[in-house]
Amino acid sequence: MRDFPQTRDALLRNIYVLDGGMASELEYLGADIDGPLWSAHVLEDSPEKIVAVHRAYIEAGADCIETASYQVSRMGYVEVGLDAARADAALLHSVALAREAAAAYLGRRILIAASLGPYGAALHNGAEYHGNYTCTFADLIEFHAARIAVLSKVSDREAPDLLAFETLPSLAEAEAIGQALAPYPDLAAWFAFTCPDREHVAHGELLRQCATAVAAFPQTVAIGVNCTHPALISALIAELREASDKPIVVYPNSGEGWDAQARCWTGNSDPAAYGVKATEWFAAGAQIIGGCCRSRPVHIREVANAASNALTTDH
Repeated sequence: MRDFPQTRDALLRNIYVLDGGMASELEYLGADIDGPLWSAHVLEDSPEKIVAVHRAYIEAGADCIETASYQVSRMGYVEVGLDAARADAALLHSVALAREAAAAYLGRRILIAASLGPYGAALHNGAEYHGNYTCTFADLIEFHAARIAVLSKVSDREAPDLLAFETLPSLAEAEAIGQALAPYPDLAAWFAFTCPDREHVAHGELLRQCATAVAAFPQTVAIGVNCTHPALISALIAELREASDKPIVVYPNSGEGWDAQARCWTGNSDPAAYGVKATEWFAAGAQIIGGCCRSRPVHIREVANAASNALTTDH
């Protein structure tokens, strides 16, 4: 991992547009993600599709792309009969693919964020949307520490620019990550929580309480919300602004909803309306905006337009 003590505060300077959903876009390209490793299956089987998704988002205007590693963990790999070392290799492979995609755009600064999902994602049973885990706090620390260690020990060429801890459902998991990060004070990370309403994270704590806690970590460069309905984002930005002066990153879902019983998406996704919302989110105080589930390059193009308009208005 790169050494950021002198540059961490400047890491997100002029970064405004994040990419969109990885797994759903891989599905559009014909990838099979119907398994416990989700998009990590594609890392193993069709890495060229991951590069194609990264490039589509960069072409849409993304300044920052997230690696296809959300579902990668030793615990998850061992459960499906793969060696733990293979999970470590997959983490590094995901960074290499993102760097390969970004290298094609000379003259553009593209930040690479290592996507690190919560403990609940490795359980692949929806637990990240309530955070009621049966594991211990020590288990949470161990889970996150393993991935942090892998990404912290590589050269600059192999390392991501920052770690993106996302879809976090609870204060406890955020605090566990803070402890796992403690041996690495020079790393850079952002924390994004998933929220079911305008004030709380999925487990029930106040978002502002969670934001205050993670803002105290020396590694934190931004705090935000992801995998949340767009209608909630403006209010959640206000909560984040009350808690900290850290840059705010938001990447909600497309606006569609997941019907767990029928196992299908419901509702409509309107990229133009998403862009209008992005304008509101920039005005409300978000610095970096992207998309999560079911958002596509067309959504991110609208976000890039909103970012351009916001910068023009500011100046």
